[in-house]
Parts: sequence; C-alpha cells; structure tokens
Amino acid sequence: MGKRALIAGASGLVGHKLLHLLLKEPYYTEIIALVRAPLQMQHPKLTEIIVDFDQLDIYERDLAADDVFCCLGTTIKKAKTQEAMCKVDVEYPLTLARLALRQGAQHFLFISSIGANPASRFFYSRIKGIAEQELGQMPYDSLSILRPSLLLGDRQEYRFAERWGGTVYQALPFLFTGPMKKYRAIEAETVARAMYHIARDSTKKTSIYSSLEIEQYAH
Repeated sequence: MGKRALIAGASGLVGHKLLHLLLKEPYYTEIIALVRAPLQMQHPKLTEIIVDFDQLDIYERDLAADDVFCCLGTTIKKAKTQEAMCKVDVEYPLTLARLALRQGAQHFLFISSIGANPASRFFYSRIKGIAEQELGQMPYDSLSILRPSLLLGDRQEYRFAERWGGTVYQALPFLFTGPMKKYRAIEAETVARAMYHIARDSTKKTSIYSSLEIEQYAH
C-alpha cells in the first residue's frame, strides 16, 4: 500500500507545484488537499477538502495521513495586520500539526524562511522562528523545516519585494556568490521537489534545511 500525503496551502506558490508533483509520482496513492476554495482540478488520487482554517478542529477526522506538507504563508500586505499574519504563519500550522499527529501522521514538513529566529527583531523572521520552536516540541517521528531564501515563481497576487528581489538576482547573479550564496533566490518548483525528496528519504527526528541544502535535495 502506498502512502497518504496531506497538503495545506495547495493553491499557493510552492503548494501548487508540490501538489502536481505528488499526483504524478507513484510514491503516494492519495493526496489530501486542504483549501479555502476549490482547486478547479480533478485527479483519481486527489481528495479535496474545503476548510475554514479558523475551525480546523472540526475536520480532524479528515486529516489522517502519513506525511503532512505545510505550505501555508502570507504577507503583511495581504493579511493587513500582524495578528492576522500570525494566524496564517503560526496558529494554522501548529493546529494542523497537532491534529494530524493525533490522526497518526509521522512526518511534518514545514516551509519556514531564511533567518527564522524566535528572538529576531524582524516580525516575519520572529514568527517563523516561533512556529519552528513550537513544532519542535511535538512528538513527530520526523520534523523537516525548510528555510528557503527569496522565492521565485508566478503568484496570483503581486509581491513587490519578491518581484524586485528576483529581478536583482537575475540581472546581477554575481552578487550572490561566496558568503552571499545562501541568499540567492530559489524557484518555488525547486522547493517543492526538495520537499518530496526529503519526505521520501529523511529518517531524522528533526532536520533544518538551508536554501542551499534545499537546492541539493531537489536534484
């Protein structure tokens, strides 16, 4: 019997790439996608569950899976407030992890960010660090935390910082060499491929993958 995967954030930049990859590969026989709105796609392996992430507890019985891929995330521009952003980047992933663990999940894979640190002066880095810290307290067989740098890819919404950063990276790649190499932009598809390979190969209790390590795992 193949494994069952659960994806939260399947309509996002990385989650969308990951969903298509998991549907194509035979390693998983069922993919459960938690979404706010229909994905407008059908596949024999896909089970789509439209959820209210503010009331995720009521869907607990639907969260049984072997591996959980958390691709949730937002920006302050979209969330409007720090409180709302913290909900998406911290509260929702932690609730998902807790519920999926009770349903037997063994491996939780979480997209964090370069510079994540619960003591950071920067709000985004701080909340990602807090989420990592709290996830580390949960008794998963394996916890994989990916810390990509600037993500490249076509988003549904415009993000100035990512668009500007991607333009700089493509125009001036020589700036991101040596010690600065870890800050170079990374394709969303690369992160998705790395998540898949890590899910298949990782047997460690807790692992943190830098942007450079993510690139290595993607191949």
